[in-house]
Parts: sequence; structure tokens; C-alpha cells
Amino acid sequence: MRNIFGVLIVTFAALGVAFGQCSDADKKALEAFDHAWGAASVSGDRATLTNIYADDYMGMPQMQSKAAAIDGAVKAAEKAKTNPNPDKVTYDHYIISCTPNTATITHRNTIWTPDGTGGKPETFYTRSVHFLEKRGGKWLAVSNAGGALDDYAVLWYLEQDWNDAVWHKDKAWFDKNYASDFSSVSSQTARLMNKEEDIADTVNDKGTMDEVTTTDMNIRVDGNTAVINGIFRLKGKDEKGVAFDRKLRYTDTWIKRDGRWQAWASQGTNIP
Repeated sequence: MRNIFGVLIVTFAALGVAFGQCSDADKKALEAFDHAWGAASVSGDRATLTNIYADDYMGMPQMQSKAAAIDGAVKAAEKAKTNPNPDKVTYDHYIISCTPNTATITHRNTIWTPDGTGGKPETFYTRSVHFLEKRGGKWLAVSNAGGALDDYAVLWYLEQDWNDAVWHKDKAWFDKNYASDFSSVSSQTARLMNKEEDIADTVNDKGTMDEVTTTDMNIRVDGNTAVINGIFRLKGKDEKGVAFDRKLRYTDTWIKRDGRWQAWASQGTNIP
């Protein structure tokens, strides 16, 4: 779960210099700006979009102007009103950097299509990178880039989702994203568990988490199979209130079935 590649590496490297200049309040305000932008785009709210886009806005890679971007959003919203099964879009995994007058917002977009190939629901992922400037005391979008994610990027984000699911003991995520024949080997007891046993072991744990992070991720993909190595850190208190801070090196195996990646196996080894 935890290495950055391709466009993600370039993007994050470019943002790194400014990370320290963004307070939590700044980031929350910029994320709210992004959500308002997304909502206005989906609803086709021309007035709101006019106040969000700078007059010299340029969307990449189509070199789209402010007027073209707004017209496109309005037309798409009008078309969606006649569609009984519209796509649903969510935004997450925000990475935000800013200076007093500039900001960059990067996030994943998850598009759920109820009527995919063969009438089966499908999920697609893209990434957006927004560039903002503060003019006249308010943020304006000056450029926008992004596109579909390749398998490496999809898997990177799925591993981050897995990390969050452990933190929140999110049974629904495990039910959806573990393959039916998933298996795992416990890093603590060496116990071999199937899907149901692994999920129960995670969600029924009585401990509390203060930190759940993943680093040093390396992703290899061969056809419909992927192997991911990384370092996983758990910090918190067990059910008896005893503090712990564990790091382990893990190997996660993913398999692509029914057009989507599913976790197939996982094994971890404690780092002394």
C-alpha cells in the first residue's frame, strides 16, 4: 500500500515544497471549495460555476476555456436529468497544498455506473488536479488536469482504502473488496484465515487505534494479478488498555475478477 508512481510521483514532488504552508483550516476550506465546485458541475449551476472559474481558466489537456467548461457542465447536467440511472461520483483521498495566494488540490474520483457492460454495475476511477489562485480575496480555479487511473494507481488507492477500513473497522469495505476465496496469515499468531475469519478478526477487535499508516509501497502487476509489498504501522491500545506500536512488512496479492481488483491474499511479518 505505499509507494508513489508515475504521475502521482511528479505531482506530489511538485507539491512538497508548499505542504507546510497549509493549515488544517486552510485545507478544510479548500476541500469545501472543491466539493462546492463538484456539486455545481453535477447540477449544472451556471451562476456558481461562473464565480468559481477564473476568466483566464484553461482546462487540460483539451485547452478548454471557462465558457467551454461551464457550457459542458450545464449540457451534461441537462442530459443527466433525462437518464433514469445516472452515474454517481464521490471524491476522496485529498492532497492539498497552498501558499497565501496559490493552491493545488489533488483527489481521486470514484464513478459508479449502475448500468455498465452487460447491465452490471461498474466502478471507474479517475484523478483530478486543480490549480487555484486567490484573487480579490477569493479562490478561483485557473486550471484543471487529470484523467483515468491505470492499474498501478487504482491499486495504490485501494490499498489506502484498505488502510482506512482497518482504522474504522469497516466491515462493508472488506465484504466488497475481499475475493470470495481470500486468505490471510496473521502477523501475530501465524493463523491462516479465510475471508469471513479475517473480517471478524479485524472488526471484532476491542482495541483502539491512534494511528494506522502504510509506507514504502511497491506495486507489481502481471495481467490480472498484482503483488504489493509495503510497511504497515498500527499504534494504539489493546482491549486491556495496554499501549502498542507495531510495524510489519506485508505482502498483499490482488486479482482482477469481473472487471475489478479484489484482494486475494495477505501476509504480514513483524519488524523487530
